[in-house]
Amino acid sequence: MSTAADPSTPRRGASALRDDDERGPVKRSGGPVAGLGNWVDERTGGAKGGRYLLKKVFPDHWSFMLGEVAMYSLVILLITGTFLTFWFVPSLGHTTYDGSYEPLRGIEMSEAYASTVRISHDIRGGLIIRQIHHWSALLFIVSIMLHMCRVFFTGAFRKPREINWVIGVNLLMLSMVEGFAGYSLPDDLLSGTGLRAAEGFMLSIPVVGSYISYLVFGGAFPGEMIIPRLFTVHVLLLPAIIVGLFTAHIILVMVHKHTQYPGPGRTEKNVVGFPMMPVYAAKAGGFFFIVFGITALIAGLVQINPIWAYGPYEPTQVTAGSQPDWYMGFADGALRLLPGFLEFEIFGTTWSFNIFLGAILLIPVMFTIAGAYPFLEAWVTGDKREHHILDRPRNRPVRTGLGMAAITFYAVNFIAAGNDIMAIKLGLSINDITNVLRVLLLVGPILVFMLTKRLCLSLQRRDRDLVLHGRETGRIIRTAEGRFFEAHEPLNEYERWPLVAYQSWRPIESLPGQDANGVSAGTARKDKTREALSRFFFTDRIEAVTPAELAAAQHHGDEHESLESSELETSAVEHSRAHGGELGFEGELHGGAEEVREGTAYDHQTQRADRH
Repeated sequence: MSTAADPSTPRRGASALRDDDERGPVKRSGGPVAGLGNWVDERTGGAKGGRYLLKKVFPDHWSFMLGEVAMYSLVILLITGTFLTFWFVPSLGHTTYDGSYEPLRGIEMSEAYASTVRISHDIRGGLIIRQIHHWSALLFIVSIMLHMCRVFFTGAFRKPREINWVIGVNLLMLSMVEGFAGYSLPDDLLSGTGLRAAEGFMLSIPVVGSYISYLVFGGAFPGEMIIPRLFTVHVLLLPAIIVGLFTAHIILVMVHKHTQYPGPGRTEKNVVGFPMMPVYAAKAGGFFFIVFGITALIAGLVQINPIWAYGPYEPTQVTAGSQPDWYMGFADGALRLLPGFLEFEIFGTTWSFNIFLGAILLIPVMFTIAGAYPFLEAWVTGDKREHHILDRPRNRPVRTGLGMAAITFYAVNFIAAGNDIMAIKLGLSINDITNVLRVLLLVGPILVFMLTKRLCLSLQRRDRDLVLHGRETGRIIRTAEGRFFEAHEPLNEYERWPLVAYQSWRPIESLPGQDANGVSAGTARKDKTREALSRFFFTDRIEAVTPAELAAAQHHGDEHESLESSELETSAVEHSRAHGGELGFEGELHGGAEEVREGTAYDHQTQRADRH
């Protein structure tokens, strides 16, 4: 077959070859969606960011759902809150109720209270939306608390996530203030009692308390400005700040990569999980509707805040047995536990520290300590590396103990908020209950810290023994000499990984406190403080099993097995056959390698010079 050109065919130049080409813009396939995406990308350049987002990998663990519940609850709050603003009247103007709720007809009340009752009884779907809004607010706060507990106990706050931890602490504090502002808006007798208590808290602030109270309430309590101001704060100011902080939190999660629990194939430089599309997006959408559905179910079955039963607020009345919402209960409990002698008079001025310390100062102090903890731990350890693998709480016994001590402190204060109710229902002396709770507030956190720390160390010893000696099988083997051993089954690599993949920090060695010329260093006091904290954190510890120790333990088992191979193998096989199965031990019998005591130094992973 010839490839020569036909001489009869006229020659065409390069430009003539393009004469038949189609002119105009290049047509792309993909339909209208692809065309719209291309149009947006040409004007915003968002395709690169979209590809990054859609390919983002998220690990799969149930505890990560806690943060998602908070995010979904926030969305529910925004939706239901928008609905409620259509009918709520943020005014303390007087009106006479003439709605469908017969017991309140003809009673004078504020427009705020009347509009809330109208939403509950006259607006179609108003009551269920009100209750969904209230329950989702409670769920929002409790999910943030549980999420922060997960972050704290697993060490997810370490570099580079310190900023995200501080954002979470501020989110929790602002959500508590937002919740207080929200349940104060209806101007019923219960919320009015809470506002009256808040006014007393403000007055207890030294020097400026009365000025702050007049500024907030627009004059003497109750004034006529507090409800409109709370409404502005509740629906505009705080939601904007919370949404902004939540957005920043999510962006930082995307930037830093997601943390993951230790396991085979998981390192500080990768994330093992599912991509955003299609797996994680489908799961997230399903979880949102599950959270929405459960919240709506609770709201439909469990009544909350029936303001029509309390009646409108009157400054001369107080709701009997009134209690704040649970997330503010710890501050009310601290107020009840503080002794009365903290109120005294100097130069004709009364100083009410028995109120100020618990009701005003406690919250910022607690949240400041919580926000500063990651920086304190990083300073003590001297660790400046990035961490994306989470800790098992048992491997950080002091941190876990401190977290449980803080929870105990919170719980005792929370219980104290109901000391009057307990005294009435149980027929006990309120003074006895208060004194017992005061003792528990001082002693309880210390005892819980010590107990938690010992439990964590015990669990670490168990893990260490499990790695070195394997899992007990319950099979007893007798040798020819009449000696008995229990066959142990070694862990495989997948089971062993989480038990050994952690660092055993050691206390910092003593620093000289002087320079080369014998002059005291300017940081001597700071160094001594750091040494003391380092001893507090890391003196009691269990070293992680090293590869050398594991090899020695296995060799010890193999050596023991080889010394008595003939008798042991024969008796083992006969014992296995007698029980209708295969023995299948590839590891060692429980001769046991020498266990290493606490505090023994090993040359493994990163050494003291790198850490400190």
